[in-house]
Amino acid sequence: MRPLARRTLVTALAGLPAATAARAQSGAAAWPSRPVRVVVPYPPGGPTDIMARIVAQGLTRDLPQPVVVENRSGASGTIGCEAVARAAPDGTTFLANASAHVIVPHLLPNLSFDAVADFAPVTNIAAVPLILVVTPSLPVRSVAELIAYAKANPGRLNYASSSSGGAPHLAGELFKQLAGVQMTHVPYRGSGQALPDLIAGNVQVMFDSMPSSAPSVREGRLRALAVTTAHRISAFPDLPTVAEAGPVPGYEIATWYGIWAPARTPAPIVQRLQQAVATVLRGEEARQRLAALGAEPVGDTPEQFDAFARREYERWGKLVRDADIRAE
Repeated sequence: MRPLARRTLVTALAGLPAATAARAQSGAAAWPSRPVRVVVPYPPGGPTDIMARIVAQGLTRDLPQPVVVENRSGASGTIGCEAVARAAPDGTTFLANASAHVIVPHLLPNLSFDAVADFAPVTNIAAVPLILVVTPSLPVRSVAELIAYAKANPGRLNYASSSSGGAPHLAGELFKQLAGVQMTHVPYRGSGQALPDLIAGNVQVMFDSMPSSAPSVREGRLRALAVTTAHRISAFPDLPTVAEAGPVPGYEIATWYGIWAPARTPAPIVQRLQQAVATVLRGEEARQRLAALGAEPVGDTPEQFDAFARREYERWGKLVRDADIRAE
């Protein structure tokens, strides 16, 4: 090869990384050029749906394209998750899911997707305590009374959850284990379907996410007994924690909500969405709506969320194994 031709080739090759980066940044700057859908793997009305819609409404206002929430429920949330895992990594499809995203794989090991490898973490939307609620017809007004009633009436209490394997399900199993009581788990396809049965008394107890149960508690349709976090929360300052009210020493559990992209979605697009979500979460409207639900906004970086989700994956897996919890 002639010296001039060799120098020309070397110069061209040296410019490839910069050109590739420039194209990626240009693609991120142009994103979104088409409508964006956020898949929620549960029915409308549940806490994950509520969180997704708070974010989607803010993004639709701030971005040049609409952001639409699509509910694809079923199979403990795995149908919607699989749809996103198999979606094109082009920045038009994302997943909004609760901490069940890193719990269900321990209960259903033969899933057709990998909850870690097939997704690119975008950001943690918010952390939310669970709330222990009972149907008003149940003659208990405290955690201690609930435990006493359960022990005096073994097998008569049914506790609902928004799905098999989610944080509300594990919250109930952990409560049974630490309080030494018997309750039968009744899984639903989302909090929106479980709450009417709880209000009607068809099931008696539920560990639910604050966003879905808080309105019914304030309206008097449900009775709140405690929150599941280690400390009381500002949204319901008079509610004790399960650990202090039972007392159930060592009881602590919460849930969180995040956004994922399909694996191989370009990093600049992931970062662009994270920045847009963080902007929404800093806004006064979103902060007020989240505060009313007892939720604390997060909006961390993709790298921070990835590290957090991996730690949670290990933590929940240990709880599932230690409590010998099985899918139903």
